Formats: sequence, C-alpha cells, structure tokens
Amino acid sequence: MTATTIRLLIVDDHPLVRDGLRLRLASLPGVVSVCEAGNADEAWAHMAPAAPAEAPNLVLMDVGMKDISGIDLTAALLARHPALRVLMLSMYDNPEYVQRALQAGARGYVLKDAPASDIVSAIQTVAEGGTYLSPAVAGRLFRGQAPRPVLTPREAEILAALGRGHSSKQIARDLDLSVRTVETHRQSIKRKLGIEGQAELIKYAVEHTRDDSTPA
Repeated sequence: MTATTIRLLIVDDHPLVRDGLRLRLASLPGVVSVCEAGNADEAWAHMAPAAPAEAPNLVLMDVGMKDISGIDLTAALLARHPALRVLMLSMYDNPEYVQRALQAGARGYVLKDAPASDIVSAIQTVAEGGTYLSPAVAGRLFRGQAPRPVLTPREAEILAALGRGHSSKQIARDLDLSVRTVETHRQSIKRKLGIEGQAELIKYAVEHTRDDSTPA
C-alpha cells in the first residue's frame, strides 16, 4: 500500500465522531474511499466486500467500544488480514493501552483531542509503512521507563495466578504441575524481580496483574 491508495475504515461507536472524521479525511490526498463502522460486526462486513480489491487497507480504530475492545478487534482483524494497517484512536494516553495496542499489531496510536494535522500525519505515516505515536503518548510511554524483567510465559501465568490469590497447591492443580515445580517458578520470579519475601511477591503480583478495564 502507498499513500496514494488509502481505503480507510473508521471504527468508532460514536456517530458524531465518525461523521467528523469522515468529513475531515475524505478529502485527504491519497484517500480513495472512506467507510465507517459503529461496531465489530459492521467492521467485519466492510472487510469482506463483493470486490476484494475494494476492502479497506487502513483502519482508524477507536480503543474503547461497547461491544468489544478496539485492541481485541485489532488483533482479530490482523489475524485474518495480516496486511491490514491499523491506527488506534483514543481519548486516553495511558501507556498500558498504548503497549497493548502495539502488541496487538497496531501501527500507531493517536489521541482524539490531537490537532487535526496530527491525525492526518498519523494516517499518512502508517499508510506509508511507518509507525506513529502522538507526542503526548510517546512522552508518557518512554519518560523514565525502566526495563521490565522478562518472565517466561509459565512464570507470567503463575504470577497472574498469585495476583488472583491462588496458592501454590491451587496453581499446581490448575496448571497440571507439581507443587515443587510451582515453587521453583516462584523462586525464579522473585530472583528476576529482585524480591526477597513471599509477602512482597504477592503484593507485586496483585499490583501488576490486575484486570483493568479498557476505557472508552
């Protein structure tokens, strides 16, 4: 895809937002079509037009919608259409949502209250194969960010279970492991996190593995 062949799909559950974006972006150089969806079903319908060549190749995706998280929908769309490019649109600059969006495959994250020129730049950058983060988003994401310890998938799974209040015996039963194996993983987690006691490990697990809801 090049900047001269943008077939844009706007996914947002607020009609006024979609209307404003469509009017602003339809005249953007390189945009050959603009369609819109207010929910996941409508988005999927647009991705399967009668003529495949008319399918959107860039999605401007709201992070929070009523029926599904925009981040989850992004991951699902990209699993089916890996060449698709997705730019997230949100009112929130929370680094956690930015990281989750990028992990889901989004090529950028732009704020709804950003100047119109920023949204235009973001679309053009993503269309040309680049990555775009709103300046405020980039500032929060990288300012003073310390490297996080890398846990194995199993260690992360056990840490999450600890955060839910499960004991080693419960975790061993749920994951079909021996209690001794779970304890070995717990020791490894503590070593990587620089944690000494069990109470501190539990406190860390509770604080870092809570299920936070995605904002609208």
